[in-house]
Amino acid sequence: GAGKAAVLLTGALAGCRDAPLSAIDAASAGARHVADVWYAMAWGGAGILLLMLALTAVAVRRSKDGDAGVSARRGHWLLIAGGVLFPVSVMAALLVYAYAKAPPKDEAAYHVQVTAHQWWWEVRYPDAPDGARYSLNELHVPAGVAVGIELRSADVIHGFWVPKLGGKMDAIPGRTNRIVYVAPEPGVYLGTCAEYCGTGHAVMQLRVIAHPPDALDGLLSRLPTTEGVRP
Repeated sequence: GAGKAAVLLTGALAGCRDAPLSAIDAASAGARHVADVWYAMAWGGAGILLLMLALTAVAVRRSKDGDAGVSARRGHWLLIAGGVLFPVSVMAALLVYAYAKAPPKDEAAYHVQVTAHQWWWEVRYPDAPDGARYSLNELHVPAGVAVGIELRSADVIHGFWVPKLGGKMDAIPGRTNRIVYVAPEPGVYLGTCAEYCGTGHAVMQLRVIAHPPDALDGLLSRLPTTEGVRP
């Protein structure tokens, strides 16, 4: 019954929260906003579905008895109210909620450049000590600092996404897109390519490693200085 369904739903969501690439296990304010909108959309969609099922049951029942003309008029108004006004109202409310509750955009204080390749990530640190440094499939950032990420692609469209830190952004050939992430505390945050980009798409993953700010310069100084580091 309903109790069993609730238990199953709770278990499923709990499993999502424990997954390293879960969009509802948020670690930053930006990611929490994405998760909040997801929950609001899920409950809003559930409300629309339940109403549609109720209207279907009413329509089936009324078609079996009563005056045909009265049933037709009532069905007409039920269709307008339940099939148009209610879903539109719910979707409008969700849209307003998504924009009104969005956290203010952080001003980036640290910058990196990420180039997507089939099927790996090249990361450049333009402000590293003693000149630019590079890493492969790892993005080293200071914890608690807004990081501005410039995204480019060397071949096809890729999707840059670290679910626990925020939303997605495409890397598109011939243009530069930008996204800002904040890793709130030191640790490892897993990311992946969220846009199908060929046969190696499933293994195109990355790690965002957040370090104490005072330890980052020393780490960057040990990274390669050669552009085009390859797997």
